[in-house]
Amino acid sequence: MDFQNRAGSKPGAGALMSYSESNVARRERLRKLALETIDIESDPYFMRNHLGSYECKLCLTLHNNEGSYLAHTQGKKHQANLARRAALEARENEGSGPARAAAAAPKVKRNAVKIGRPGYKVTKIRDPHTRQFGLLFEITYPEVTDETKPRHRFMSAYEQHVEVPNRQHQYLLFAAEPYETIAFKVQSREVDMRPGKFWSHWDRDTRKFTLQFFFR
Repeated sequence: MDFQNRAGSKPGAGALMSYSESNVARRERLRKLALETIDIESDPYFMRNHLGSYECKLCLTLHNNEGSYLAHTQGKKHQANLARRAALEARENEGSGPARAAAAAPKVKRNAVKIGRPGYKVTKIRDPHTRQFGLLFEITYPEVTDETKPRHRFMSAYEQHVEVPNRQHQYLLFAAEPYETIAFKVQSREVDMRPGKFWSHWDRDTRKFTLQFFFR
């Protein structure tokens, strides 16, 4: 195919970029500009998850690196969601007078009486075959009901407001009423979620919740 004599191309300039190539080039320019001008640590929607990937909490998108996330923030979807969020907040502020307070339905909040923190034991472990480092958590909840099952989740350092956020750490939370929720600070490394590497068990007889995981 003769790219030199294509319509719209100048002699010696080579072929014109296709739409997809132009779009890729545009996103790359936006990514470089964002890396130079945006402080990603101050972005309230930026979150690094326990798998080492990056998430946009506004758009619920997943990204492999910071550059990909920053390119996303300059895209149409993120900008549209920002505008929608700003419009929603503006409407809420406009209706924050006495009329709104009178019309608002009362919220019913269940007040659970907390009885303190549960007992726990944390053990450092290492896989004898792969030499992976891991942690074993044993949390005891002797006063929970038969219907209650403890819950757990990993939380980014930027989600909590107790300590100054540090991207080197993340938190592992355990919760079961009527006990207080407890959190453990662990390394912000990718967790091996494969069967046998990550598992949890709730023993209703002994009221002990066990969770084990290894880092990749």
